[in-house]
Amino acid sequence: QVQLVESGGGLVQAGGSLRLSCAASGRTFSSYNMGWFRQAPGKEREFVATVLRSGSSTYYADSVKGRFTISRDNAKNTVYLQMNSLKPEDTAVYYCAASITTAQAVRLIDYWGQGTQVTVSS
Repeated sequence: QVQLVESGGGLVQAGGSLRLSCAASGRTFSSYNMGWFRQAPGKEREFVATVLRSGSSTYYADSVKGRFTISRDNAKNTVYLQMNSLKPEDTAVYYCAASITTAQAVRLIDYWGQGTQVTVSS
């Protein structure tokens, strides 16, 4: 069992930055590929970014490439999402996710966090 707790969301002006953190419980954190998803009102949950078990590889949705950076610290059981040059369309609830297989598809996620709200004002 893995429990995920996100923090770091909030209200920011367009062009600003936020850093999300996700703290994981348990001793098997390094066994999971980790990811971030987001869900805006009235829309489906969508993939944002993923980092593989060792932290050596990362992948991003086209909409955030070049602006967001995902990273992990296996010693601290924590995954991060640094968000720069934020846009109003980035407004959503952001969810941390863990998967034994791939953390790029909603249906393959094993564990979800409770979500943290990010609001970008224009």
